[in-house]
Amino acid sequence: VHDLVCISDYAYTDTQILVMEKAILEKLEWYLTVPTPYVFLVRYIKASVAPDLEMENMVFFLAELGLMHYPTTILYCPSMIAAAAVFAARCTLNKTPFWSETLKHYSGYSEEQIMDCAKLLVGFHSAAAESKLKVVYGKYSSSDRGAVALFTPTKSLLARST
Repeated sequence: VHDLVCISDYAYTDTQILVMEKAILEKLEWYLTVPTPYVFLVRYIKASVAPDLEMENMVFFLAELGLMHYPTTILYCPSMIAAAAVFAARCTLNKTPFWSETLKHYSGYSEEQIMDCAKLLVGFHSAAAESKLKVVYGKYSSSDRGAVALFTPTKSLLARST
């Protein structure tokens, strides 16, 4: 923005440029948002299975655990966290295949690319009951969320080598 102020020979302030930019975007009906895993989760869940509430709850639980741990959110992009959450949920719920060509197509990630992030999410699941950050664990321990937090985290994923 400062460059535009300079280019305009200081005829406009930072605020005036930002207000005009917003007005132009609204007129063009362009809506800018910050991408979060949620945007990707909905798409990947649809590509993963026929409507399945248990799967959906597990995916959201794992993704929210990832978001509660700041290093995860800065280490992996939102689409990767979402893909890894779907993969880890499929492993936890023993939905085979754990990663399909359809999921690879819609996410753009191979199983190998999401493995490290998925392992991290499963690790968070393993430690969730004893974690200081219990809000997500409590939320997904309730029956209205299928009590998916109480499921045993997949050991097969943690045992896999990358």
